[in-house]
Order: sequence, then structure tokens, then C-alpha cells
Amino acid sequence: PSLMSHPLCHPQLEGLCSFLQLSVCPEPFLGRFCRWLLDLTPDLSYTSAAILAEQLFLRRVLSLTQPPSRHLMAALASFCSKYSQPFCHVVVAAVLQEPGEGAEQTKLVCDLVEECLEPHCVQRVLSQVLEMPLSEKLLLVVQAVLGRQVREAPCLQEVLPPELLDLLVLTLCRQASAFATSLDYAKLVTAMLTIYQSQVR
Repeated sequence: PSLMSHPLCHPQLEGLCSFLQLSVCPEPFLGRFCRWLLDLTPDLSYTSAAILAEQLFLRRVLSLTQPPSRHLMAALASFCSKYSQPFCHVVVAAVLQEPGEGAEQTKLVCDLVEECLEPHCVQRVLSQVLEMPLSEKLLLVVQAVLGRQVREAPCLQEVLPPELLDLLVLTLCRQASAFATSLDYAKLVTAMLTIYQSQVR
């Protein structure tokens, strides 16, 4: 524990991850390892947590061709309960930037947004989405963000910074012609109009 939480030991941590073969360890062990991480004192540094997010989850998530196992979901939930921000920086960002639709990866990110990520990291996911051209898979992630926010606050303006809210509305307006036949886009715009009926004209 002292090695893994020490802010100056990142090369050692990477070496330890390689030695333990954490990127390919059995998924039942992965869940136990993540529960053990939660008990470490002091907490992992941001950089250490980001290294572990990459070693533990990145390859597994990007290679998904079917829904994740319950062991993997339990490990993800454990890790994200304390280290959502480095997880989003490493794993969620990689999924969002991956070319193609990546159906299983997209569904996993949506599930994490709706159920597991810390609230402030849900905003971070939306910011990441709005930094890149919209696609069908990114529309699904935005829908998941809105669903989580509406569930936790009666008005999105209470939880989304005004500049992020404005950017979301502007992005949807600018992309309207590109998604003229998209059912997901229509659902998203309808949800926005329902939530912001007093603000969006």
C-alpha cells in the first residue's frame, strides 16, 4: 500500500502492474483487487489512479465484443466510486475517441454515467463529448448524461455550468442538418425542449 500511494513512485507502480499482469488478470481477481484499492490509506494520487485505470481496464473495455461480465462491472463500479476522474481521463476518453460505433463500449459508458461515476465527473464526460464532432454513439452518451442529471436535480441549470449548458444547446443546433434522419437526435432534442421549455425557444 505505501508503494502504490506514494506520489513519487509512478515508475515503480507501472513496473508492479506489469509484474502482476494486471491488464490480463482474471476478472474475479480484478474485483477483489479494486475493493482492496478502496481501503488504501492515504488515497491514491491522481496519476497513480490513472495508471491503474489504464492497466486494469483500458484493454478490457476497448476489446469488448459482448456485454461486460458481472465481475468486470463490479470492478468498474468499485474503482469509479472513488477514482472517477482519472478513470474518465483515461478510459472514457479513449472510448469516446475510438473510431466507429463501438456498441458495447458505448453502452458501458452510458451505464457508468447513469449509475457509477461521481456527479462532477458526469459533467466532465459531457465536456469531453462536446470537444469532438457529434456521432450517433456520442448522442447516446449525451442522453445518458441528461438522464442522470434530471434524476438528481429538478433543473439541469442547477448542476450544469451555464457555459456547458449553452455549448450543449449550440452544438445540437449546429448539428441539426447532419442528423436530420436520426431518431436518437430527435429524442435528444425533444428531451432538451422538455427540460428547458422556458429557456429554449
